[in-house]
Amino acid sequence: MTTDERVPVTVLTGFLGSGKTTLLNYILTEQHGQRIAVIENEFGEIGIDDALVLDAEEEIFEMNNGCICCTVRGDLIRILGNLMKRRDRFDRIIVETTGLADPAPVAQTFFVDDEVRAGMRLDAIVTMIDAKHILQHLDEVKPEGVENEAVEQVAFADRLVINKTDLVDADELAEVEQRLRGINAMASVVHSQYGKIDLSSVLDVGAFDLDRILEVDPTFLVETEHQHDDRVTSVGIELPGVVDVDRLERWLGNLLATKGADIFRMKGILRVDDDDSRFVFQGVHMLFDGRPDRPWRDGEDRTNRLVFIGRELDRGELTDSFAACLVRR
Repeated sequence: MTTDERVPVTVLTGFLGSGKTTLLNYILTEQHGQRIAVIENEFGEIGIDDALVLDAEEEIFEMNNGCICCTVRGDLIRILGNLMKRRDRFDRIIVETTGLADPAPVAQTFFVDDEVRAGMRLDAIVTMIDAKHILQHLDEVKPEGVENEAVEQVAFADRLVINKTDLVDADELAEVEQRLRGINAMASVVHSQYGKIDLSSVLDVGAFDLDRILEVDPTFLVETEHQHDDRVTSVGIELPGVVDVDRLERWLGNLLATKGADIFRMKGILRVDDDDSRFVFQGVHMLFDGRPDRPWRDGEDRTNRLVFIGRELDRGELTDSFAACLVRR
């Protein structure tokens, strides 16, 4: 039997807030002896995830301003091509997609581009599942002709990582598994909290099966257009200044109470009053977590950066209401 010398590629997908970056950080900090090149894709004009990925020796490439499955797919092919010119510097590649990506066109890249196909093999599509919120995303009624990305991400998975199992009880978890099995009965299921899993269950598993995917989608190898829900947008905010924590908490509390159902994901890195450390917050619908992070580095840009992704967001209102949280000096 001949050994496949091509570079293994893991596509890490999952709906907004499922824990992809948390799993990526876990992979990058575990002692596995692998050199990993990471390609990140964010939906929005302001990049946050690159600053949330822990310091590591791995090479990280970031693509903003679009979904990896459509507008920036040419960028993906270009980056993969550039990586192959530095083949001696890494052992594998992880592509982390935006939470709004349909994984099919991403996977398609490894079969329709001759250079990519010759040098790389798609090892597995790993889909992170937010145990607390996945059912509402699977059940969301989309406008006619618009894909439900959460369903697509489950359907194309080779591995389903059900994350945040600590947020649901046994009955809720069983219901989640039953629904996932109804969409994709072939994928292996792994449970996790905070993205901690046995990495041998998701890396170098040789799980991608083109024949199975062609059964799910006979047009998989055909270039097709797909339509995103245009009600879902990204609002990025960048403002200098120092944040008053009490005002911030009141603002976020009110925001979650009034718009939580429509905010799929929010995250930010803030400069708060009387603290030399970055304040990092993340939220999914009504769930919110914020805490001090590492100290600011000398010369580091301390501009407040926030990103909101959700339905029918009001950019002006979000910007003005956050600005009211800044300390007036």
